[in-house]
Amino acid sequence: MIGHLNLILRLTIWFLLTSDLSVANIIIGVIVALLLPGRQRVPEALRDWLRVLGEVLVAIPQAYVEAVEIIFRPHNHEDVIIERVKPQRTPGLIFLDIFLITFTPKTIVLKYHEQGWYEVHRVRRRRTQG
Repeated sequence: MIGHLNLILRLTIWFLLTSDLSVANIIIGVIVALLLPGRQRVPEALRDWLRVLGEVLVAIPQAYVEAVEIIFRPHNHEDVIIERVKPQRTPGLIFLDIFLITFTPKTIVLKYHEQGWYEVHRVRRRRTQG
């Protein structure tokens, strides 16, 4: 089941990159998705995929809210923070995590460290006193 989710993720990326849903492009996309080399086989839990897909659905309206916030209330402060990768993440789930962070207008992943860290650039309205 999870192997199918990886295939669907690859096809989704292919269709987003090509913006073409013709029969020929679908066939090419399936061939490319099947020929791409796989990473180490790590068991993925279906609940992890469903949780991340739920987070993607929540991120869409959140991105619009953040965009409107930035328009009407400028965010002049920025910083780079280090976030820990959630434990036991597969490459597909790490990709989706990076997508979620980068999808919203206030944050972007600058670098993924193989040791299990993301460098995240974010903009804020004002500095917090810490």
